[in-house]
Amino acid sequence: MTHSAAVEHHPLLPRIEQALDTIRPYLAADGGNVRVLDITADMVLQLELLGACGTCPMSPMTLKAGVEESVKKAVPEIRAVEAINSTPMGEQPAGQAGRPVQPNPVPTPQF
Repeated sequence: MTHSAAVEHHPLLPRIEQALDTIRPYLAADGGNVRVLDITADMVLQLELLGACGTCPMSPMTLKAGVEESVKKAVPEIRAVEAINSTPMGEQPAGQAGRPVQPNPVPTPQF
């Protein structure tokens, strides 16, 4: 996993990556991942959501309930976790705005 130059030598990065590695299989199962972008001076971990996580309507919940909890448990110095590139719900692609999309009917074959 590549990191920005600013965060590459941060003393907490190995512990953060270890915590993220525990949840990455679950993110990958849905086609997603996360990348550490920065650790701010006020101890906020900034992540980039990759793959399906970038547009998933569940990503805010996953970020808070999964990623943030895992990181804060392993690295209590981290105060919060935020996604830098998450897409607001109103800008989600069709079918991913938290509302079901009516399926197209499939023609029934005639026998």
